[in-house]
Order: sequence, then structure tokens, then C-alpha cells
Amino acid sequence: MADQKKPNNRDNPQSQSQSMWGGRFGGGPSAVMQEINASIDFDKRLYREDIAGSKAHARMLAAQGILTAEDCSAIEGGLDQIAAEIEAGEMVFDPALEDIHMHIEARLRELVGDAGARLHTARSRNDQVATDFRLWTRGAIDALDDLYGGLQTALLNAAEEYAGSIMPGFTHLQTAQPVTLGHHLMAYYEMVTRDRARLADCRKRLNENPLGSAALAGTSFPIDRHKTSADLGFDKPMANSLDAVSARDFALEFLSVLSIGAVHLSRLADEIVLWATSAFGFLKLSDAFSTGSSIMPQKRNPDAAELVRAKVGRIMGAQNGLMMVMKGLPLAYSKDMQEDKPPVFQAVDDFELCLVAMTGMLEDFHPNTEAMKRAAGLGYSTATDLADWLVRALGLPFRDAHHVTGAIVKYAEDNALDLPDVPLVEMQKVESKITDDIFTVLSVEASVASRTSFGGTAPDNVRAAIKVARENLMQEELTEKDSS
Repeated sequence: MADQKKPNNRDNPQSQSQSMWGGRFGGGPSAVMQEINASIDFDKRLYREDIAGSKAHARMLAAQGILTAEDCSAIEGGLDQIAAEIEAGEMVFDPALEDIHMHIEARLRELVGDAGARLHTARSRNDQVATDFRLWTRGAIDALDDLYGGLQTALLNAAEEYAGSIMPGFTHLQTAQPVTLGHHLMAYYEMVTRDRARLADCRKRLNENPLGSAALAGTSFPIDRHKTSADLGFDKPMANSLDAVSARDFALEFLSVLSIGAVHLSRLADEIVLWATSAFGFLKLSDAFSTGSSIMPQKRNPDAAELVRAKVGRIMGAQNGLMMVMKGLPLAYSKDMQEDKPPVFQAVDDFELCLVAMTGMLEDFHPNTEAMKRAAGLGYSTATDLADWLVRALGLPFRDAHHVTGAIVKYAEDNALDLPDVPLVEMQKVESKITDDIFTVLSVEASVASRTSFGGTAPDNVRAAIKVARENLMQEELTEKDSS
């Protein structure tokens, strides 16, 4: 290993940068060029992935006889030291070295001398950054998957606690039919489950290895791309070297998945905001997820939910931004693609925070079930039950039953009555065959209990759905443990 005190040009990073790529150039870049060209401010997040990829590449080169075992050992030791330095905050990042790849390479040459200069054999920064970015995105997916598991559990716990709690179901934000709060929350569980499955699908497609594609055409060295793929946990090497260095559809798909997931979180957040208003009165937020007003001492604002609702704009903006970067690029690599990482990094940071915040709000969930039940009976929410009874008990065609029900609802509305309070005699003026048995279906409790079709809101249905969901979640966790 080279002496760490050996004279070097570390104090002149611009000279180091030129020594790596600038043999053709007689002069250095302008200050503006240096600033616009540098990506170290954001791509330093890739240092773990860059070091992992470099280790795998070095081991492969040694196995193929392209690199000596001694050089490989020195490179791995040097890379371990660099990782420790970065994690300890000891590495000084300089825009003159452009990116994390050149920072690590420059430091490696300081530590191990010529061995470090041999590491870049049979690879380019093009396949290097493509590999790092895929590794980072794969790790982000795995971290988000764990957070999604926590959100699913929080939804199931809340749904189970309130499986029989009645609330109004809405269409057009107008009271439609009574449902249970547990059923309502399980709707979001289904959405979140699909979101998590989309992440898994995205992971499968991105898990191919670009390393060894070099700049764009492959390499003349006898490398083994299957070895580096296995070493880095990829399913296989990418089949086309041009595609390998230029493809960013994995990032676009990832951002699309996050955008859909953010929309679902935003919908639930919006309901929390509505339910917490005094007009609804369905929910009281604790101090943990609300704030006050600088001027109105009575206020309790659902800021956490509002910010989850807002961040969907940032996440979808990231997707659209990367689409615009990629839309007109010819094959293979263009410097435009340096702008692929900031939107992905930002979207992941935002989405992680949204998942954690939503999980926390659900774990801190304290609905006013009495207020919800009272609201469930407003707006003639059991009118459909009345129509269904007319079909079932009297044999009326549904359209005729719908007309009869509408006339009874109009009477109730004109006389400021709820449906269960409409006198039987008034109902019989609309349809003479109606009997007092009609009152057995007009309460919100009866309405909810009757919805026993698969996927319906009956409390027993909800509890059965929760049981199945818990079993599926447990099975998925066991499968993940076995695969890891």
C-alpha cells in the first residue's frame, strides 16, 4: 500500500480531475463550467453503492486475471478506509472532482497508488453511475417496503378496533349509505397493499446489472459480468450495453409508483383534515400530530395531514421533471442524465416522511364514534335499504321501488323527518303494500349489518377481511425472511 504521506496533488483537485479525464485538454474548465458540471453535492449519497460496485468489479478483474490478487486486496482495503472516512465526516468534498466516483478514485490512488489507478479497467463512469443508481434505488425500495409494512399494520389495527363503528359513507362528499369505520380504513389497506406490490414489481425490473457495459459498447477485456451481477445481488447482467448505460426507465417507474402511493396517502390525509374540522367533528388530533395558531388560541390544526396531502405535488413533480430530462435524449449517455438523481433522492425523502407521518397518525387515531354514528343517519342514508326491501318483500321492479322510495324521501324532507320517523300510513299513501316490517331495515345498524356480500361493510365481513389480511401480511414477511 502506498505511503499516505506520499506527495500527491490532493491539494489541487482540479489537477486530479484533469488527470482522470482531461488528457486531451490543454486547459482547465471555467469556474462556471466547473460549477454546472459538478454533482458531488447530491451524488455523494451514492458512496456506499459506489464502493460496493468497485469492490465487486475489482474481485471480478482479479478472478479473470486482469488484476493481481495483491492489487485487488489493496483496492478493497483502501475502499474500506474511504468508507470509514466518509462515514466519519472526514472526506472533504470538492466540486473540482465533480462527483462521488472521482472523489473515491482520487482518494484510492492516494492510499494504494497504482493499484487504485487499475481499478477503472474495463469500466466507465457511464456504467459505474448506472450501477450505483440502480443499487441505491433498490435499497430505497427495500426501505420503503419495510415502512409500508408498518403502515399496513397500523391500518389493520385501527380497522379491527373500529370494525363495528358506524359512520356515513359518501359519494360526491354527500351522505350516501352507512358503512363502518373499519370498512373505510380497509379500503386504504387495499390501496396500500397494491402500492407495495407495485414497488416489488418495480424492484424486479430494475434488478439487472449495467456494470461491464463500459462507456456504451462493452469492453475488449475478458470480463465476467455474471460474476459481478451475482456479487451485487442483481438477477442478471443487462443484455445490451447501449441500453445499460442510457436506461433510466427504472427511475421513471419508481417515481410513478411513488406518485400513485402519494396520491393514496393524500386522499387519506384529506379525510383526516375533513374529519378533524368542527363541521365534521369525527376526529380529534392529539398534540403529537397537530399545531396551534399564532393568533387564534383555540385552533388545533392538522398540519401533519395537510403536509402529507401537499407533498404529492413534489413527488409527482419529480416524476414529470425526470420525464422532461429523458424525453429527447439520443442513445447512449448524455450529461443531461446527471440530473436524474436529485428528483429521485428528493421524492424518496418526501415519501419516507409521508409514510412515517401517516403511520404515526393512524397509531394515534382517536375518532369520535358517536358523532360518526349520528352523522350516518343523516341525509336519508338508509333510502337504498328501503328500496331493496320493496324489491325483496313486495316484488317491485327496482326502478319502481326507486321511484316509491324517492317519493317517501321527499315527504320526509318536506316534513323535516328522518326516514325511520315517517309514519307507516304516509308510506302506504305512496305504496299501499308497505307493512310495518319496513322499519326493521331503516336503522343504520340494520343497514350496515345487511351488507354481507363479499367485500361489503357488514362488521363480520370486515373482521373476516382483516383476518385474511393479517395472514397474508404474515406470509409475506416470512417469505421475505426466507429470501433474504
